[in-house]
Amino acid sequence: MKKILLSFIVVLMGTSVVSPSLVAQATKDSVRAPRPIELQDILAWKRIQSATVSPNGEWLAFRLAPNEGDGEVVVRSTSSSKELRYPAGESQSFGDASIVFSDDSKWLAFVVYPNAKEAKKAKKDKKPLYNKLALVNLATEKKVEFEKIKSFAFAGEASTWIAMQRDAGESQEKEKEKWSGSDLILRELSSGSQLNIGNVSEFRFDKKGNWLAWTVDAQDKSGNGLQFRNVSTGAVYPLDSDSANYKGLTWTEKGDGLAVLKGREEKGFEDKFYSLLGFRDFSRSQPEKVVYEPNKDTTFPSGMTISPSRNPQWDEDLTLLLFGIHEPKKKEDKKEEGKGAATDSTKKADDADKADLVIWHWLDPRLQSQQQVEETRDKDFSYLCVYRVKDERFIRIADDSVRNFTAAPKQKWAIGYDNHRYELEGNLDGRRYKDVYISDLKTGTRTLAVKQNRWSYDASPDGTHFLYYDAGHFYTHDMGTSRSYNITQQVPTVFYNQEDDHNVIKPPTRVIGWVKDGVSVLISDGWDVWNVPVRGGTGKNLTVNGRAEKIRYQTRFRLDPDEKGIDLSEPVYFSTYGEWTKKGGICRIDKGRPGVKNLLWDDAAFGGLMKAKKADKYFYTRQTFREFPDYYASDYTLQQPQRLTDAMPEQMNFLWSSGSRLITYISAKGDTLQAALYLPASYEAGKSYPTIVYIYEKLSSNLNLYFTPSASGFNKSVYTSNGYAVLMPDIVYKLNDPGMSAVWCVLSALDSAIATGIVDRSKVAIHGHSWGGYQTAFLVTQTKAFRAAVAGAPLTDMISMYSSIYWNTGSANQPIFESSQGRFTGGYWENVEAYTRNSPVYFARNVTTPLLLLHNDKDGAVDWNQGIEYFNTLRRLKKAVVLLQYKGENHGLREPANQKDYTVRMHEFFDHHLMGKTAPKWLEEGVPLLKLKEHLEERSVGKPKVAGK
Repeated sequence: MKKILLSFIVVLMGTSVVSPSLVAQATKDSVRAPRPIELQDILAWKRIQSATVSPNGEWLAFRLAPNEGDGEVVVRSTSSSKELRYPAGESQSFGDASIVFSDDSKWLAFVVYPNAKEAKKAKKDKKPLYNKLALVNLATEKKVEFEKIKSFAFAGEASTWIAMQRDAGESQEKEKEKWSGSDLILRELSSGSQLNIGNVSEFRFDKKGNWLAWTVDAQDKSGNGLQFRNVSTGAVYPLDSDSANYKGLTWTEKGDGLAVLKGREEKGFEDKFYSLLGFRDFSRSQPEKVVYEPNKDTTFPSGMTISPSRNPQWDEDLTLLLFGIHEPKKKEDKKEEGKGAATDSTKKADDADKADLVIWHWLDPRLQSQQQVEETRDKDFSYLCVYRVKDERFIRIADDSVRNFTAAPKQKWAIGYDNHRYELEGNLDGRRYKDVYISDLKTGTRTLAVKQNRWSYDASPDGTHFLYYDAGHFYTHDMGTSRSYNITQQVPTVFYNQEDDHNVIKPPTRVIGWVKDGVSVLISDGWDVWNVPVRGGTGKNLTVNGRAEKIRYQTRFRLDPDEKGIDLSEPVYFSTYGEWTKKGGICRIDKGRPGVKNLLWDDAAFGGLMKAKKADKYFYTRQTFREFPDYYASDYTLQQPQRLTDAMPEQMNFLWSSGSRLITYISAKGDTLQAALYLPASYEAGKSYPTIVYIYEKLSSNLNLYFTPSASGFNKSVYTSNGYAVLMPDIVYKLNDPGMSAVWCVLSALDSAIATGIVDRSKVAIHGHSWGGYQTAFLVTQTKAFRAAVAGAPLTDMISMYSSIYWNTGSANQPIFESSQGRFTGGYWENVEAYTRNSPVYFARNVTTPLLLLHNDKDGAVDWNQGIEYFNTLRRLKKAVVLLQYKGENHGLREPANQKDYTVRMHEFFDHHLMGKTAPKWLEEGVPLLKLKEHLEERSVGKPKVAGK
């Protein structure tokens, strides 16, 4: 075990200093038997990202990337054992849509990121990094790469060409007068021939791939304009050209209309002044051109211009153009050089004389901090307007009385929201109401539809109704007749969440979505899925048995990304979850058949269901606590699946949890709850084991989930591999007692877990982060059940936290306390005793558990003074507490070096207190500031002091 600990600590910090003979022995041992997961294993652990299916269903493509290091794109055949693998660099983001098949399934394109070595060098040299694009011919398996590509697109459904736009490059960025255009490479897929179009700013294929449109933005605006190309013939047509800038290129769904904005410099303004261009009737040799110039329209609002932050678009009938307007920003007055221009010393003096001030006023609807966070959004805000082509009429839809309007489908109506009467109050207590308005886009006529509404939803696919919720019922509003219908009053179930324990009266259950053509809407009652007619009625329970058998029909799998409403004439797939069994599955609802067809149902979790666009092939993932979420393929029945991926065969080399147990227990307040208990690797019946309790509200639903090993501090898979049991209990809440609720639930769960004989009562630790960190910090003030505790970013003083700021959004914490996670029924002055009795800091004198705190100085969720306040209080009381502060980090850790450092320190902390290992010096004695650099360098280069020496 000493060798394992030394290896774990050394590798965790980077370069190993273990002797070659020891390495050879360790390698030999690893062949003989699985070993515990160490940091180098965590960093090498792989994940499947960005999975996508070819339209014909013959290929599954995905990124296979380690937690740290270079990944690859894997292309797996679904009809044979063929598998293609291509280097793809070090992923810059998770889950991006950077893997794309052509519509005919013959080609695959994906982004190749810089590899780890290139990224490290570029960072050292302070050089920019550029992505490549890889294009693969799936028939020949030949790959071609293109340098410095920032965006790409296949030619829609035509699949004949691919367009690739290059990065502008450093030289252009350094130019004083910048322009946005760069090379657009057009490659014919069949022949490989290429065209280069220069100075392209934006490009768009229409959906069918018949046309390619692009805007030109060149240096000095030379040749700027809008052009389009007939993809079939190669003919290029200029649609407009001018010494101007073009933005917001947008095709209609059918490809029969194109819209763009045209901007000109205006003296005295930083922002450009835009006009509107629309094109329609592409069957002609030259499409019809529609121009709207606000400066020639006396009805256009004075002091405003068309906004570039909202792309223009045609309505479905090509009779209206929709766009936004805003007030352009003026240039600051600057005296010309030689005409009284201020010298540098004068400027400095002027700046010194000007106050640097923010004024916070009690009547501000939004805090100044929130306005600062939302400054860019506010600057980019635009008011919805339309231009009626036939009448040549401008109509303003949104204004300062009702600012937020959105066009409904079919563009006949717009739905507006006005919260100015409620915004201040909503930002104080979290009850965010608004008035809902309807505007006729052809006339601009506006009517108040619903007053003081808290929950509203999307419009119907046919654009005639919108959905909203009030006081336990769902309503639809007919925008044509201005009439509302209570659509759930006759449905024999309840549509408010009876299990929600927040301070919200009758919160709504979940809306699944509108049915095709807007004839009805699917709504969950928390168990079953009901089909409720658009104007009300008894409704129909599509799933039938959910409430009776305690099965939750959860997520609907959207198999067609272009769908316009749920088509009940086709099979509809849902994920299923057994509330008390924790079983998971996928079911299908068939037309005209009551109830569901259970396709998959097991002690597992299923997800990621996808369907090939042009084939009856379906793909999904299956996972358990020990089985990686690999992909399977089948037909619409999901029976006799074919396993397509084996992403982590290396897992067999490591010790893994021996099993999981579902524990049912009764809280101190009489609530029946459950907890997931994961056994340590190599578990032996009759033995008790060191256990870590991990908490954050309800966690028993994780019973069948696979936890990918990660360097994120605590990870269930890593700790069970290293001999710990892990308990994840459920916590339910009583109003005004969030901390005590954790006590009532967690200690009961722990007692039940101990009763199994698996948990060693004398060796139990607890950990949580954020809200879980708060509850961890509180629990150790109320019990001596834990031998050690780690609290990440904890709330510790509910009174000071209530009136502090959630800096990531700039809003106050007050709404969170009164209407969300805090679960208090008012401010602290209304119930000082409740706020006090649930604050860890006021009971710090009771703490006997050694505590490791994590709190970062740029935490934008839980102000880091919460951690400082608790640490100083415990320190004053001479309690065993250590605070880890990672400089510049927010609520979690983003820097890989910090993640790895926290992971090892937490592991050392738990190993010392629960496994009896000697405490490392930093934990036992601390590290003086003057020696901190040496300490960090020593660990980062893989030469930490061996524990206890």
